[in-house]
Amino acid sequence: MPEHRLPTSTPAAAGPRRHSRRPRRRCRLLLLPAFTLALLSLAYLSFSSHSSLPLHENVGKEMDKRYTLNATVKENVSMAIEESEPFIRKKKPHKHYVPCEIEFLPSVENLVEPADYNNFTQFSLSYILKEEHLAGNGSLFGGHQSLQEREGTYYAKNQSLHCGFVEGPDGYPSSGFDLYEHDRAYMDTCRVVVSSCIFGGSDYLRRPTKSKISSYSKKNVCFIMFLDELTLATLSSEGHVPDETGSIGLWRIVVVKNLPYKDMRRAGKVPKLLAQRLFPSALYSIWLDSKLRLNADPMLIIEYFLWRKKAEYAISVHYDRTCVWEEVLQNKRLNKYNHTAIDEQFYFYQSDGLLKFNASGQEPLLPSYVPEGSFIVRAHTPMSNLFSCLWFNEVNRFTSRDQLSFTYTYLKLRRMNTGRNFHLNMFKDCERRAVAKLFHHRTNGTTDPPPSNHRMDKTHSSTPS
Repeated sequence: MPEHRLPTSTPAAAGPRRHSRRPRRRCRLLLLPAFTLALLSLAYLSFSSHSSLPLHENVGKEMDKRYTLNATVKENVSMAIEESEPFIRKKKPHKHYVPCEIEFLPSVENLVEPADYNNFTQFSLSYILKEEHLAGNGSLFGGHQSLQEREGTYYAKNQSLHCGFVEGPDGYPSSGFDLYEHDRAYMDTCRVVVSSCIFGGSDYLRRPTKSKISSYSKKNVCFIMFLDELTLATLSSEGHVPDETGSIGLWRIVVVKNLPYKDMRRAGKVPKLLAQRLFPSALYSIWLDSKLRLNADPMLIIEYFLWRKKAEYAISVHYDRTCVWEEVLQNKRLNKYNHTAIDEQFYFYQSDGLLKFNASGQEPLLPSYVPEGSFIVRAHTPMSNLFSCLWFNEVNRFTSRDQLSFTYTYLKLRRMNTGRNFHLNMFKDCERRAVAKLFHHRTNGTTDPPPSNHRMDKTHSSTPS
């Protein structure tokens, strides 16, 4: 049989032929998308080269719409951010406050109190000096007055009421505002007083302008500056050392030990509002905040603000605000006090009839419902003394921000004593600036601690009658 052998050259020839087809297929696959892309590019360039074609116009309009939309979104976002950040306030135009001319008498010579001046409401006041049964928390100094007791004190009648300086039972520690006996003896002799205070080293000592003070006033008016020991040490280190009479310039330094409140602002309300308690023989008193320097004679001030206006209490309007609602918001914006405590006080006052300034549609009873409380001139009449006690009791019960309670106290006193007027003179702020130069405080605290004695009496209804 013939022998059949397998071919040996065929596989060798077939191998290269199969492998040579793969590169060709790859080239075809690469050329196809490239050719397609080139056609698309030519079509795009053909259309885009003619600006009058509808496609180009539509694309332009869409781009304009896109840019407009983006701008609108950015504007809305910006507005939303501004609305969500209440503490970032736009700058208001700067207001320039200046003093105005006051027609003081030319001198204090032959100055006599008008014969008909003291024709005011007459009644007798006495003060609660001790509480045998202690109740509630907070300082004992203002006493623990119930809401029912508080309501009764607003009547201008013979009565005994809380007005600071309340002590506990025998053997109980002092409630505070302790003075040296020689200072008390001197203060008991004062008939006309100019007083101020610095507690906690919070301010500089500003002396009255001597050239503006008459010889009569230098001799007959008591100039009292209340200091705590910390402030006295601070001032002494700065060169303000009392002389052998205990005075620095015209100021007679009276050192207060054991302040009744931890809140220095609340402690400062004691000499500010309770001059009738500190100076029992005084006929007139002038309160001067430590940020002010007295630039006028005290007797001329009394003649102008009290005698000439037939008023028994004088305080200036606020330089910027007229409504308590505005004052509440401003205290919150600047974190002047605990917000919850402010709200509780404000809601309590609204429940007892406090309205917005001029909200009744009638002529307001006062030119402003917000005072600038840094300068007060007062005669120590029964109604003036009662108002001062009532105002202090509000500061003791609620917040130390006395501008929040001033108008409520005045309106309630007026409402509950029809026919028994309290003669209040709310004068212009520019007049205050004319008699006292304004400075900045040494330090500016931000937020007072919530008052430990802030309370609504649990034994009585929290709604005023």
